[in-house]
Amino acid sequence: MSLELHQATPSEGSPNRAALAGHVGVESLIVSADHAAAFRSYQQGLGIQPLLLAGDALEVLKRLPAESIDFVMTSPPYWGKREYEAGGIGLEADYRDFVKDLSAICFEVKRILKSTGSFWLNLGDTYSNKGLIGIPWRVAFELTDNQGWTLRNSVIWNKLKGGMDNSKDRLGNVHENVFHFVKQAKGYYYDADAIRSKPREAKIVNGSVISATGVSGVRYKRQLELSTALSDAERKAAFNALAKMLADVSSGNVSDFRMVIRGQQRATHSDSEKVSGRAKELRDKGFYFLKYHPKGSKPFDVWDIIPEDTQRRETHFAPYPVDLCRLPLMATCPVGGIALDPFCGTGTTLVAARNLGRKSVGIDISCRYLELTQERCDLLI
Repeated sequence: MSLELHQATPSEGSPNRAALAGHVGVESLIVSADHAAAFRSYQQGLGIQPLLLAGDALEVLKRLPAESIDFVMTSPPYWGKREYEAGGIGLEADYRDFVKDLSAICFEVKRILKSTGSFWLNLGDTYSNKGLIGIPWRVAFELTDNQGWTLRNSVIWNKLKGGMDNSKDRLGNVHENVFHFVKQAKGYYYDADAIRSKPREAKIVNGSVISATGVSGVRYKRQLELSTALSDAERKAAFNALAKMLADVSSGNVSDFRMVIRGQQRATHSDSEKVSGRAKELRDKGFYFLKYHPKGSKPFDVWDIIPEDTQRRETHFAPYPVDLCRLPLMATCPVGGIALDPFCGTGTTLVAARNLGRKSVGIDISCRYLELTQERCDLLI
């Protein structure tokens, strides 16, 4: 059996499967037929240069084996925005058909994704008859309600700047949604430590331990001494716990903390003991601590990232930035895993995966876009 493929060389060829199996990632490959065989060979290979599959996303995905991909991230063409080379999804006359077509592709994504895998979906919205349609959330609800996906995060991508907007009766649009879906609510791969920011360190000032944000315990000790809401036993327990917490800060086991004391501060989320475990703890003990993670804080769900302005703008009108892909890859694609983008365009997801040492597979209906991806990824060798 032979495979139709293109390599970044002056001449084109059709090497056999054995030749493809020996491919170790010196160059990116563009395969236009027998995608399943190409993928199996790529799985077994050693290289991390992307495998590029030419064809309709839905049809190519159907040929890939179930539970074979660790991570999927994509930004499909938005409905009614622009016409890409070779057509494809996004050109439907009715947005409902777009939601239906994209959901069918997401159904195949779920099939090929491992049970421990993650699916990140970037979608922008569209106006019709002056009304914002809400397409990102229509797709998200279709996936959660009818396909069984679990939505773990709705990230706001703040693009910091928008395009030309001459409207005089609404605000400018500078954000898009990035949804994080998983197949199972528990047990999926997530490396929170890989994306934490480096914490500031505690220090010793005049013999006293000062946390990263300046907490010395002096104010809490004073509040405990003056409290009329604590019993003597509760006050003694609180002093002992505070001393231990300061020792943990000094030793580096805790980077920072806050102390909540009955009668001095409110419970963190609610004062109702029916809905808040913290409120119950405050009732029973008279105090509790909020500890900062010693390895730093996790990112929040609003990301300030400037859009890609230069990468192949003359050919592809909406490539998203590499920075948008880094955090999802680091957190939810294990080392040695395979990432996939079913609408890879000029290959941003694949470039980010390659930079982080992950294997990747890109699918696109446009051979021209795949050639651009090939050129872009091969420059990284």
